[in-house]
Amino acid sequence: VQLQAYGGGLVQAGGSLRLSCAVSGLTFGNSAIAWFRQAPGKEREGIACIVSDNDDTVYSDSVKGRFTIASDNAKNTVFLQMNNLKPEDTAVYYCAADNNKVVTTAQYSMDYWGRGTLVTVSS
Repeated sequence: VQLQAYGGGLVQAGGSLRLSCAVSGLTFGNSAIAWFRQAPGKEREGIACIVSDNDDTVYSDSVKGRFTIASDNAKNTVFLQMNNLKPEDTAVYYCAADNNKVVTTAQYSMDYWGRGTLVTVSS
């Protein structure tokens, strides 16, 4: 199983960025795919999750209303659209997969992790 997150970069506060997570080696529709982030000096935080089979989603309070998670089942890819970015969104963003078809942002539920992509939001 492989997950590859990409799309990070430098953006000004108030701007937008879209991250992608390419998933291979597992049955996409039978899994939950989640996004996590880890800011410098802070613990890793779960921010969004989707089960592509039924489009069930969940968000953390810190990103609700600004970020949107979506999936492209034909491409086995999950996206994270990030709008109205703030300097406190600066972090390394990771995607992860859970073999259970239940939306969750709990780290202990994840079975597979990808490498992160850095998002930097300047003020």
